[in-house]
Amino acid sequence: MGDNTRALKGIGWPILFVACMAWIVWYFPRFILLAGYGNDNLNSSYQSAGIVDLAIAVLAIAAFFIGASKTSTTAGEGEVESYFDRVSLFLARVCMLLIVILVSVMFFEVVMRYVFEAPTLWANELSLWMAGFIFLLSGLYAMQQRSHIRIYLLYDMFPRWLQHIADVISTLLIAVFAGALVWGASKEASDKFFRWETFGTAFDPPIPATLKPMILIVIVFITIQAIVNLIVDWNKEAETHGIVDESEFEDMLAQSGQHQHEAGRHD
Repeated sequence: MGDNTRALKGIGWPILFVACMAWIVWYFPRFILLAGYGNDNLNSSYQSAGIVDLAIAVLAIAAFFIGASKTSTTAGEGEVESYFDRVSLFLARVCMLLIVILVSVMFFEVVMRYVFEAPTLWANELSLWMAGFIFLLSGLYAMQQRSHIRIYLLYDMFPRWLQHIADVISTLLIAVFAGALVWGASKEASDKFFRWETFGTAFDPPIPATLKPMILIVIVFITIQAIVNLIVDWNKEAETHGIVDESEFEDMLAQSGQHQHEAGRHD
């Protein structure tokens, strides 16, 4: 209960970060113009970033680093074993907020469309846009929690030294894939980003301009997290993995007993 309370108290920094980033992303062409990379289309549609834009950018950076440093785990999330774990957990909280916003947008659209018969022009594209960010950030969280899909049939039979070799090989494969992806897609992503390519709809959000670079950024973060996992798990005892995760089963029993105790106390 105490861990969950601390985590809820720290949700203010992710909220501030999401609010600042919403402004920055929507008005990012102003920053492109400020950096001198604007094209004719951006020059005709936007002005260069001003003091308000720069102040919000500084606030977003501060919210990110302060929020990451204060991020704590909740029940079932294990322990924070490195600073990068805090970064991944902070971005997981951001992902959580995006899910809440996404559900709210979809609910608003359903009400407007089927109750008031006045569908919006922006809800569908905004939902797709946020869903892309949620998908990417949830992958980083899965890597930090070691909850990504893994096949343990042979791994559990290995001695610890051979498990180390398997861990190194899997991490190297992740790094090679990330390097190949960044190498092959960076030119296309940078082109879409600096010309601020939009979706071409009535709402016209910059989905290609933001999600293409975000894919590369997150895959780099996932690679870093995989390397961090390899380092912090190196000296741990070997784990065995059954069909049912016994630790999860024990956690469920403990939580069930706690809920029954609280219910009995209220009665």
